[in-house]
Amino acid sequence: MNQSFDYIIVGAGSAGCVLANRLSADPAVSVLLVEAGPSDNSLFIRMPAAFTYAISRSRFDWGYRSEPEQHANAKRFLIPRGRVLGGSSSVNAMSFVRGQRQDYDGWANSGLPDWSWDHCLPYFRRMETFSGGADTWRGGEGPLHVRAPEASGPLYQAFLQAAEQAGHTLCDNTNGAEQEGFSVMDQTIHDGRRESSATAYLHPVRGRPNLTVHAHCLTRQVVMEGTRATGIACRFKGRDVQFHAEREVILSAGAINSPKLLMLSGIGPGDHLHQHNIPVVANLGQVGRNLQDHVDVAVMVSCSQPFSMTPALRWQNKGLVGLRWLLTRSGAASTNHFEAAGYVRSAPDSTRPDIQYVFIPVLVMPDGSPLPDPHGYQATAMLMHPASRGSVALAGPDPESAPVVQFNYLQDDRDVATLIHGVQHLRELFAQAAFDPYRGREVVPGPAIINDSDLETFLRTNLRSTHHPCGTCRMGSDGDAVVDGQGRVQGTEALRVVDASIMPTITSGNINAPVIMLAEKLSDAILGMESTTP
Repeated sequence: MNQSFDYIIVGAGSAGCVLANRLSADPAVSVLLVEAGPSDNSLFIRMPAAFTYAISRSRFDWGYRSEPEQHANAKRFLIPRGRVLGGSSSVNAMSFVRGQRQDYDGWANSGLPDWSWDHCLPYFRRMETFSGGADTWRGGEGPLHVRAPEASGPLYQAFLQAAEQAGHTLCDNTNGAEQEGFSVMDQTIHDGRRESSATAYLHPVRGRPNLTVHAHCLTRQVVMEGTRATGIACRFKGRDVQFHAEREVILSAGAINSPKLLMLSGIGPGDHLHQHNIPVVANLGQVGRNLQDHVDVAVMVSCSQPFSMTPALRWQNKGLVGLRWLLTRSGAASTNHFEAAGYVRSAPDSTRPDIQYVFIPVLVMPDGSPLPDPHGYQATAMLMHPASRGSVALAGPDPESAPVVQFNYLQDDRDVATLIHGVQHLRELFAQAAFDPYRGREVVPGPAIINDSDLETFLRTNLRSTHHPCGTCRMGSDGDAVVDGQGRVQGTEALRVVDASIMPTITSGNINAPVIMLAEKLSDAILGMESTTP
């Protein structure tokens, strides 16, 4: 077994697969990609509508839970994180959202000038092949296939018409020049199958002789010689092994596991490391801090006509739905059903959209199980710019112990106020004339939940994570940042972090597309090819 490589990438997820592809494009460079989980050859992963099953399978998930969230009824939230080739892109809901220009210009204005929207847009275009064709904003020759769905069902059309009746703008593309408005919601689905970073970036190049991929390989820590990263220590094929990196070790283990691995390797808050008898290599107090996540709540309404997709979820119908997909890659199983979305300002003085609405023509619980009503529809109101911040810490020095994760959801009252406005505006949208032919009773929150106090109680009881953790190895130019603008870990050599953990602030919407973009951008930085001219 080869023990030495130029680059070692830890984590074959959304970012790691991109890096493996781009770095191994030079046949003179050897690359090792290690992944703790198995291969991604499962129907639960391939079939788009089965994502609720994929994300709940222990075979593909780290099984983490948060600490009791004191501002959300002390609930312990599940933290689904992909533990499989493709990482969370193999188990997520396949929504493709770039975010807003202001997200990236905000990073640039905080001391990261090369991360402005104008610098990032070329990488968004490079990474995708868009079903609508290439233009100034969209790519047409990238590895990742992105589909604009038809959203042709009567309930989707009612949602978009109701948005217009409520005074919102309908637009052709919320991943184009401006996000604000309502449109179809792009999907990482291609030919009826999930398009993960593994299918887009990794599988097409698995045959490269200079690329080695080890699944079922658990990284226990980064091997440090002084402040230089020289390799990784792993549990692989039932034994402890080390792999040596001639050039760099790159952590792409995600917003939970990248800070965990840094701390296990002696890089993090000194007092916390001392507490667990871990020798301090670099005292970086912000490792594991700045944890952010999107949260949402749903408004659910029964449908007075038999137009929803809810019956497809019933056990007696699932077999036929699945068989059609197996034979034709079409039908109800070939979509995530998130085919229409809107981005709105929660208040007149909001400077940009801060709420995302996603419409689903299904009356369904978060785990995918149907509610008793035979037909219905719902939309979620997601908080795009949370003010609350959390943390990731070690439970102990054992690499196989789950980390201590505290999100502090709704700790900041501004988050509560924004979500209350989001629910109120969503109810107004559902009250428009476009829904008159379909509107039944409001199932959730229900007609008894009216005033702000009741809505706050509803939020704290029914809040859900949308599984977008980020920010725990913050990128910046200040002394407190964990990594610099090229992902290099402060106070160390030959060590980078490239994944959602380096985001200074969370982007506006689902974060899978931004993570793939930043990996594309930093692959150029690693290879010395990045231009500073947008």
